[in-house]
Amino acid sequence: MAEPEQASPLSPTRRWAAAAVLLLANFMNLIDITIVNVALPSMKEELSAPPNLIEWIVAGYTFSFAILLLPAGRMGDLLGRRKLFVSGIALFTTASLICGIAPGIGTLVTARIAQGVGAAIMTPQTLALVPRLFPPEQRGAAFGLFALTAGLASVAGPIMGGFLLTADIYGLGWRPIFLVNIPLGIATFIAALMLVPKGQGNRKLGIDKVGIAIAAVAMLALLFPLVEAPSIGWQGWMYPMMLAAPVLGWFFIRWQRHQEERKAPQLLPMRLLRSGSFLSGSLLNAALFTAVPSYFFTIALYLQAGYGLTPLQSGLTTTPFPVGVLLASATTGWFGDRWIRWRVTGGGMLLATGFAGQLWAIWSMGDAISWWRMAPWFFLGGFGMGNTVSPLFQVALSSADSNDSGSASGAVQALRQVGISFGIAIMGGIFFGMLGGADQGDHEAYRSAMMSAIGYALVVATGVILTPWFTPMKLERAKD
Repeated sequence: MAEPEQASPLSPTRRWAAAAVLLLANFMNLIDITIVNVALPSMKEELSAPPNLIEWIVAGYTFSFAILLLPAGRMGDLLGRRKLFVSGIALFTTASLICGIAPGIGTLVTARIAQGVGAAIMTPQTLALVPRLFPPEQRGAAFGLFALTAGLASVAGPIMGGFLLTADIYGLGWRPIFLVNIPLGIATFIAALMLVPKGQGNRKLGIDKVGIAIAAVAMLALLFPLVEAPSIGWQGWMYPMMLAAPVLGWFFIRWQRHQEERKAPQLLPMRLLRSGSFLSGSLLNAALFTAVPSYFFTIALYLQAGYGLTPLQSGLTTTPFPVGVLLASATTGWFGDRWIRWRVTGGGMLLATGFAGQLWAIWSMGDAISWWRMAPWFFLGGFGMGNTVSPLFQVALSSADSNDSGSASGAVQALRQVGISFGIAIMGGIFFGMLGGADQGDHEAYRSAMMSAIGYALVVATGVILTPWFTPMKLERAKD
């Protein structure tokens, strides 16, 4: 069993101030994924860009971010997590500036890829630093706040994007959606240097270059079809890539085992891969994220294309969800590290009830959207989501010692990103398949498509309810 990482002897005020810095950086990354989608039509028009390049504004960020999460997490273990964290913020902020002043589509796509690299460098360090900041009994509250930022970003992105586009600040059109990162990035960079404790890292861990290469190719083979398929449909060349991905994953695990036997550097240590807690927590978290972000992707299409709501109106309609996550973050702090299995199951039940309630609300509404019918179910789903994600983070990261928390964090978040891509491909496929060739504003067609997509989310939520009773779901110090 790994020795858990010990928290730094910081005052409570300093501890939570440092956590706020990590949360702000995490929020910047997550919101940058959703806020861009609203502005794509404006970018295409102003830059006179072909559809395949416009698509890479999103895809380029997704690929560079997902592929580098695991190596960047391990580099944090090696070089020091604060050092990697502030380096990632600096790159992300600089790339945001270039995005905001980009003269053409080529510059914009290149800067978006660099943004993804910066996000990948800083993001694994956020979760990995939690054990450094907090004693075990307070980590549940901290992880609950990370769940809150994920919920807020999924809803706030379209709202902020719609507001900034409508405001057309100084006639800049879509550019403020990137430029807004500049003051936030500078403030986060300075605050991180002042508040986040400095760590030296462990250079003896070494760099697993072959493992990095295999993991990168495996992630690319898996994600490329999933990200591209919703835009261009499933093409023949995508299926060999999807089939190659698990084979490459097997080769990666074999290589890690080979490295362990040689006592050579490992990208993802085998002691984590042998941990039932790490595997159950990270895989169940990935499964959960196949449902929730894809649900917001399809509900936005339902509200905007089906019922003519603006991006701002659509975002406001779903606002009760992050409110539910916010209140859940308070309850996770009270629970601490107790009753993990029951919390995951209970959160899954609330999430499933929220999805079922949305089915009823959508079925019962006619030709007008009723906020009051949808709001309680968004809130309930958000409360369930917040109470599920936090204990899953606790379970997954509890098996990592001080040398491996960056690697574990990178792996958890890389799997989460895979889950998001899978969910959008699956739920988007269900939604568009049911929609067929229906025209925008065809309420009946969009209602049927949305209800079918929610059916998938209900299946996932049911799995979240049941799985904890058949898999390891204990913290190293927890007694559930």
